[in-house]
Amino acid sequence: MDFTCPLPITEYDAVTLGHGGGGKLTNRLIEQLLVPGLSNDYLDELHDGAVLPAFEGPVAFSTDSYVVHPPFFPGGDIGLLAVHGTTNDLAMCGARPRWLSLGFILEEGFLLKDLHRVVASIRGACAELGVQVVTGDTKVVERGKGDGIYVNTSGVGQVLPGVRLAPKRVQAGDVVILSGAIAEHGMAILSVRDDLGFEGDLKSDTAGLWPVVEKVLQVGGGGVHCLRDATRGGVASVVNEVAQAAGVGMMLDGAAIPVRPPVRAACEFLGLDPLYVANEGRFVAFVEPSRVGAVLTALKSHPLGEGATVVGEVVAEHPGVVRLRSGFGGSRVVDMVSGEQLPRIC
Repeated sequence: MDFTCPLPITEYDAVTLGHGGGGKLTNRLIEQLLVPGLSNDYLDELHDGAVLPAFEGPVAFSTDSYVVHPPFFPGGDIGLLAVHGTTNDLAMCGARPRWLSLGFILEEGFLLKDLHRVVASIRGACAELGVQVVTGDTKVVERGKGDGIYVNTSGVGQVLPGVRLAPKRVQAGDVVILSGAIAEHGMAILSVRDDLGFEGDLKSDTAGLWPVVEKVLQVGGGGVHCLRDATRGGVASVVNEVAQAAGVGMMLDGAAIPVRPPVRAACEFLGLDPLYVANEGRFVAFVEPSRVGAVLTALKSHPLGEGATVVGEVVAEHPGVVRLRSGFGGSRVVDMVSGEQLPRIC
């Protein structure tokens, strides 16, 4: 899936304002770096947009922007996040990701070899998930007016027949399942951003979730009521959002929530609660009791879900409120994060 780096484009090794001017440098950037790196029948048309075939059934659509700092981090980079983040949002709608648009905002001076590296990551992630970048855009801002590179992706997906996932479908008695250990992404970003030098293997969990989500939907059927990926705000924000939308309460089991020891140690050092730290490859499933066994088996059969576990239940009491049960028999309220706990993590 690698492709030959065409750099330098003419005599340049970094982005200049001319690369965003719509003239020869823009065309060379597109035709020598972007299109070869992401080539497919739609993109190769070099048209103002993509004319796509229709398919039967509902269509899911999502968009997201990525401003992570730094753009390269343990376990991934901004290119992987751009593909994974948007395709994961489609997966949470029960949709097979099909097509993406891709927008770059580049700062003058950003190295073209680093742009090539980002494009290569995007290409690899798309190939793994079977999606295509079918249209895009590039803009350049003056030096000091950006942070190297920002990325926007929008995605179109095909909802599986008979699937209807929504927070309002969650009801008392449902079981809360977490797909794996949490807080990996946020702590990996912090470890390189502030040169904290944490011991242990800290790397982002960024991943495209559709393959494991498809397994869950195949065995869970209508018993899977809602899926949410726990990105900004972490698991705490996800369960609060669902509790409020469905008008139900949540009771989480603190002892059941998986956190790897190096991640827990880093969180304790910084005074952070792992429940609020961002993830990019974990999701929460709200499932009726009769389908829990099948869903857990499906999750554990895939590398992205082998750490899946039941972490709580949906209750009729305290609607709109999430509580966490401790190992000592007590419980506390788990509210949504106030303010921005970890800026620029995606």
